[in-house]
Amino acid sequence: MVSRKWIIKTPHPQLQVALSNELKIHPIVAQLLVNRQVSTADEARDFLDGNFASLHDPFLLKDMDKAVARLKVARVNKEKVMIFGDYDVDGVTSSAVLARAFQQFGLDVVNHIPHRLKDGYGLNHTIAKEAKEQGVRLLVAVDCGISAVSEVETLRQEGIDVIVVDHHEPLSEKTPQAVAVIDPKRKDCLYPFGSLAAVALAFKLAQALLGKDYQQDLDLVALGTIADVVPLHGENRILVKEGLPRIEKTKNFGLQALIKTARIKGKKLTPKHVGFILGPRINAMGRIDSAEKSLRLLMAQDQAEAEEIAATLEAHNRQRQETQSAIIDEALHKVEQEVNFKKDRVIVVGACGWHRGVVGIVASRLMDTYYRPSIVLSIEDGIATGSARSIEGFHLFDALSRCAHLLEDFGGHEHAAGLTIREQNIEAFRQKMNQIACDELSDEDLKPSLSIDCEIPLHSVSLDLVKIVNRLYPFGEGNPEPLFCSRNLIVKSPPVVLGRDTLKFWVTDKKTVISAVGFGMGAYQPLVAQGKPIDIAYTISIDDWNKEPTVQLELKDIKPGEMI
Repeated sequence: MVSRKWIIKTPHPQLQVALSNELKIHPIVAQLLVNRQVSTADEARDFLDGNFASLHDPFLLKDMDKAVARLKVARVNKEKVMIFGDYDVDGVTSSAVLARAFQQFGLDVVNHIPHRLKDGYGLNHTIAKEAKEQGVRLLVAVDCGISAVSEVETLRQEGIDVIVVDHHEPLSEKTPQAVAVIDPKRKDCLYPFGSLAAVALAFKLAQALLGKDYQQDLDLVALGTIADVVPLHGENRILVKEGLPRIEKTKNFGLQALIKTARIKGKKLTPKHVGFILGPRINAMGRIDSAEKSLRLLMAQDQAEAEEIAATLEAHNRQRQETQSAIIDEALHKVEQEVNFKKDRVIVVGACGWHRGVVGIVASRLMDTYYRPSIVLSIEDGIATGSARSIEGFHLFDALSRCAHLLEDFGGHEHAAGLTIREQNIEAFRQKMNQIACDELSDEDLKPSLSIDCEIPLHSVSLDLVKIVNRLYPFGEGNPEPLFCSRNLIVKSPPVVLGRDTLKFWVTDKKTVISAVGFGMGAYQPLVAQGKPIDIAYTISIDDWNKEPTVQLELKDIKPGEMI
């Protein structure tokens, strides 16, 4: 049971009132918008009411015109086009979206997904020979390539043109000498929204080729966008809002089979279903073996083929869970033995034999457990391949950039990154990362916190408020489910622990009585006693299980209240 700081976002009464009055929205919704950096009425309208028609023109992306022109040449000349995608969900869905769009455009397409363990991340020099042997004249790299300067040059020397469609941070201002480099994070790209996942950029390219009204595969776009944990605002929010309902009703045989094997068929699918159930099953193939099967699943042409591949993915997902569980146990033991928490602010652990495909998941677990930036390395033949995850206030990509002299390769974002390092440099790297963290992170930064939207009286919680708050749906990265807190409530009933460690009791502010449920929060039971005051942090939802709908508090934290 971790004690967390409650950080209640600062109210902005004037802006809240202005938005509330101009848009005729509930004041709490206005404050929730302000908390999500929405500060004008136009931004609020876009956030609440943005739809497919609100998407930006794909030709605003730098080099989009060059990419389309080259693809038109490929169609006229009947050239073979290779789509080279990454092995994660974003890369696999990007590859599927492009392949289907290119085929509709009339191109001769082949797909290639690198093997995580054999090939590593991104474009490599060996692909040039393989592509040439297949008669490829144009290669489209998606979800990778922005930093592959020498690899693109190797392809060019073999007579193969390259289009890069990537969303990662460029390592330098020098971009690959490709026919087109589409990346909204290029400093010379003036596209209005810079946080698109690769699958969204693939969709933009499809729109540029086939027309702005093209809406095929929005289910895959939503899947890849959620799984890549990009912020759900701007165009990402629109694409997920449009695509989520299409996942439920998908005509994609692969998605249908995946939903069936995951046992969520018939449910109202949320971003949590995508991020924690569907996404990991697609990722499992790329973590344990080759992600080619995941791509085949999403491009399956009949139900039987799809169900056969989905069963394989399910088996690999179970294998992935077993593998990661064993490595997590080893990593936790190593941390306890090796890390000095009095001086170390970044965790760096590694071992020979750890499966490279799950080190990112292990790093996330360590970060959650110890609330420190965490780097997990798999060491083999003197070379370590690793994944890193970070906390608020520590920019991983920037920190790794300052360690570039110790690294063989690296890339990523603020909160997640990958790297390759020689085993002999690991200790120097550990020291350098901790030196950077000591300069940038205070002791207070290392205390886990709970970001709370508003403190509200319990009697303001109602079914109507749930419906009002749900105007901000879908929730996810960058648009978290609104979190409220109420203080000095009286526990109305004895707390009970139900199945799956679920804590349940009733609370009152002497004006209303509401049930509160904490999933996986059985350890908090000693803090709750009938007739005693407590402070609670919670989200609000509707409980309609076999009864008339009632409002319910979903607990996120509990603290002792003050006797009044």
